[in-house]
Amino acid sequence: MFYRGKYTDGADGREMGAKRQRIIDQGPSFYGNSPGSSFMYTAPPPPYSYVSQPPPFPVVRLRGLPFDCTETDVAEFFHGLDIVDVLFVHKNSKFTGEAFCVLGYPLQVDFALQKNRQNMGRRYVEVFRSKRQEYYKAIANEVADARGGSPRRNAPRAKSSDEAKESAEHTGILRLRGLPFSAGKDDVMEFFKDFVLSEDAVHIVLNSEGRPSGEAFVEFTNAEDSKAAMSKDRMTLGSRYIELFPSFSEEMEEAISRGR
Repeated sequence: MFYRGKYTDGADGREMGAKRQRIIDQGPSFYGNSPGSSFMYTAPPPPYSYVSQPPPFPVVRLRGLPFDCTETDVAEFFHGLDIVDVLFVHKNSKFTGEAFCVLGYPLQVDFALQKNRQNMGRRYVEVFRSKRQEYYKAIANEVADARGGSPRRNAPRAKSSDEAKESAEHTGILRLRGLPFSAGKDDVMEFFKDFVLSEDAVHIVLNSEGRPSGEAFVEFTNAEDSKAAMSKDRMTLGSRYIELFPSFSEEMEEAISRGR
């Protein structure tokens, strides 16, 4: 368990559970009004005030984490920030590559967002602003997953990313995320070796510097093939797992044009 940049042995989960419960019970008052000594950044005065309302809950969501990621890796990724909690997200007891990270102070969220798309090992990690409710819901889901149940079975809920993929309309185009930077069209074609693809159907996305971004788009013969190819979602190419998303021509053209 992490707190204010230090690691405490919480192998049995009790320290982490107690810390999370205190966060839930105390809300914003759990955090101090000013950064502690381990806060290494000097931020300008904020353009807003928390006098009349509580400060926003300081939590970010991470996506694209390596499957062997640990709390220590997250703490090193956010070096210099106060880490209160790291919650890894699982589905059916399998790590999804996502996590929530609670920080010591609201101002630290902006610094955490500056790490968006920076690398952890060989993978680039996306960092998003999140909300207290999303963090609490993730905790409830983790508890339910560990017990083999589902929280609030009869309550309506938003679709998970996996459910959204399953219900998304297929146009014959898939977006790939998490490619090794050294991957070429031949590697992508080998990844989808069960489908008939030509080199012209594979588009490696480049960043503004003309280097591979870790994303690609693949045009399949038809929508049925792209839907069938989703069975390769989260399978590995080399040492990295690849995420697949149904896409469409406008998104593909926009992504390709950014790297030109």
